[in-house]
Parts: sequence; structure tokens; C-alpha cells
Amino acid sequence: MTTRPVTPRPTQRRQGFGWPVYAWSLWDWGSAAFNAVITTFVFTVYITDADLFGPGASQKLGWALAAAGALIAVCAPVAGLRSDRSGRRTFWLAVNTMVVVVISASLFLVAPDPSNLWLGLVLLAVGNIFFELASVNYYAMLNGISTPRTIGRISGLGWGLGYIGGIVLLLVIYFGLISPEVGLFGITSDNGMDVRVAMLICAGWTLLFSLPVIFTIRDDRSSRGTLPRLGVVGSYRLLLSSVRNVWRQDHHTVFFLGASAIFRDGLAGVFTFGGVVAATVFGFDGGEVIVFGVAANLVAGVATIAFGALDDRLGPKRVIVGSLVAMILAGIGVFLLHDHGAVVFWSLGLVLCIFVGPAQSASRTFLARLIPKGKEGELFGLYATTGRAVSFLAPASFALAISVGAAVTGRSAADAEHWGILGIVAVLSVGLLLLLPVRVKVRSESALHEPMPA
Repeated sequence: MTTRPVTPRPTQRRQGFGWPVYAWSLWDWGSAAFNAVITTFVFTVYITDADLFGPGASQKLGWALAAAGALIAVCAPVAGLRSDRSGRRTFWLAVNTMVVVVISASLFLVAPDPSNLWLGLVLLAVGNIFFELASVNYYAMLNGISTPRTIGRISGLGWGLGYIGGIVLLLVIYFGLISPEVGLFGITSDNGMDVRVAMLICAGWTLLFSLPVIFTIRDDRSSRGTLPRLGVVGSYRLLLSSVRNVWRQDHHTVFFLGASAIFRDGLAGVFTFGGVVAATVFGFDGGEVIVFGVAANLVAGVATIAFGALDDRLGPKRVIVGSLVAMILAGIGVFLLHDHGAVVFWSLGLVLCIFVGPAQSASRTFLARLIPKGKEGELFGLYATTGRAVSFLAPASFALAISVGAAVTGRSAADAEHWGILGIVAVLSVGLLLLLPVRVKVRSESALHEPMPA
């Protein structure tokens, strides 16, 4: 039986917040299990332990994730385009999310033995691919559950919950399984069971908090079957044609994709290398790094939710520019005052974290305000692709800045670690400079003006 999509009443839409918004936001909360706990804090640390998986695991992890990034860059825009044309955005969000759930649970099979290294790396790489494909469809839903007056707050709510959800789950896993000698249910670190069971918990967490959006936001069946099916080659041809059309219609959308790719990589670098700087420059031990990481993500999550209102009031470009300027100044402060101890990193480091989330969320709403109706998946696919294309910038700039610092000061690279901060600042600065000329132009045919079936 075919169910006709039901659209919200106008008064509900003006209010902007209802169950569909919270259901959508919970996907961010649940997905933190993969991108925060598995990819950042727990499984990648486990799989690169030379005592468990042999020497050279870190380098192999880099190659595996690089290969995944290349496949994402190639597949994401076409996957978004095809979900747009089929009208099955929720369906593909569900499919890709379920693959992530299965991959997360399968990581339980990666026992600590060098023979299992490539099993773990391949599973992690495949999980990254399907996580990004799910994110494309998830981002593309934003216009349908928001209005021009609420999109900033709704995006900020989702992104903020992602930060906080990751920290809640990390605390549960760390203090319930990994930190104690005997954790919950009598689990110990023998045979890597603490980490392996944590992967099952991550799978359950992602599944549980993905179900609300999957069962709440319905696909628009009215457009299904109205467009001819395309093969893979035809999809790429249509994609290239669409990119040319976007360039002809509004250069600034393309300019924004380029600028955001650069400053988003700088934003990612803040968290990627924050713990490294805390440990190597300011002498934090492992426990202190985790405590700072919890505080940093909590601050970022709360700030992102709060700054969503400024996005709606002032516009996303002003939020991004203000956030980048504040982060650049704080980063320079960390570099200049690094000799003054941990208090500098606690204060200025948390300032950096306050503005990371708002800049990321406002970047998402900036593009959403530009996208014509029916192009959401395609444009957010390009958004993912451009980000992946320059994902080497922050790591390369961090490493290069340390080399420059060592050459300038005549010290060893280990004694010039604080110069790496300037590498991240440089990436943020380039992204800011490229963003400044971009004009804000909301398309009259934007999907923001049409409700999504819910």
C-alpha cells in the first residue's frame, strides 16, 4: 500500500522544531560512535599498537584510510545525485547506516594478532566509505526539515549533539571497559576483549539512534519513476554537466566549495593534532589528554548548539568568518605562550574548540542555503569530495611547520613541536582569505522553501 507523504502544518513549520528535527539530530548523536570512538579515540589506537599488530601498523592505517578517501571522493557526488533522482534519500541513508552498523560489529573479530591487521584496516576503510555516503544523504535532508529562519539552529543542534554523544559514549566505554582492570560484565583486556566488546556497543549505539530518522523522515514518492534510470557512466556524465551548470549559474557556489574544503581541513586538524600538542608541547599524560578531550568536545558541542541562533540571525558567513578569526588568534596565542605551561593550553585550547563546531555547522548551512531544490544530495556529495581532495593539507602543514621551526631555531624537530600549531593556523588563514570574497546568495528556488515529507 502506498502512503501519501504528510507535510507539516504552516504553523508548525514556522516554529521550526518538532519531532522530525529531533529525530534527524539523533543520527548525529548516534554516528559519533563511528567517527569519534572507533575512528579517533579507540579502535585506531588499538589497531596501530605495534605490540599487538606488529611494526608499521600506523603507516598501513594511513594507506588504508587514504584509499578510502579516494573512493569517497569519486563515489560521493554520484551517490548523492542518484539518491536525488530516485527520491529515495531516506532509503539510502538507512542502507549506508546499516552497513556502518555491521562493519562496527564486525570489528569484534579483529583479535590482537599481526595476521588480523589487514582485516581490521579493510573493515575500517569500508566503514569510512559508507559512513561518508550516509552523511551525504543525511546532510541533504537538512533543507527539508528547516526554514531560512531555523536552519542554523537545527544544523547546530545536530552537530552539537554529535560532539556530546561521542563524549558520552567514550566515557562509558573508557571507564566501563578500557580503564579498569576488570570492566563491566567481568571483561578484561585479555585478547583485546575490552576494545572488541566496545565495538559491539558502538554498533548498537549507532543502530539505536539512527532508527528515529529512518522511521520519521519519509521518502518523497511523488518523483519516483519520473526520471530515466542512469548507469554509472551516465551518472558521471550528468554530474559533470551539473558542475558546469553550477559554475555558469553562480561561480560563488563553486568558490565556496573550494574555500570550505580548505578551512574544514584546518578545523579537522585542530582535533586531530590537539592531543599531540597537549602531550608533546605541554606535557599532558595519557589521562590528562583524555580529560582535555572530554572537555574540548563538551565545549564544542554546547557552543555549536548555542551558535546556531547566531547563524539564523547574522547569517552563516559571518559565523564562519568570526569563528576562523577567533581560532587563528587563539592558535597564535598558543604558539607565542607555549612556555607558560598547561594553563595556556587549557584556556586557549578550549577557545579553539569553542569555535570549531560553529564553523563546521555554519559551513553546512551556508551550502544548504545555496542549493536549488532537488540538488541537495548532488551538491553535498561534491562538498564531501572537495573536502577529501584537500585532506592532506592540515597534516602536511603541521609537519612542514615543525621542519621550518627546527631549521629556524636550530633545534631538533622534537623541540620544535609547537611550530606545528602555526601550520594549522596557516590552513585556517588560507581558507578564511578564500571565503571572504564569496557572496551570499540564497536561491529563490532553494529547497529551504519547501517542506520535506515527515
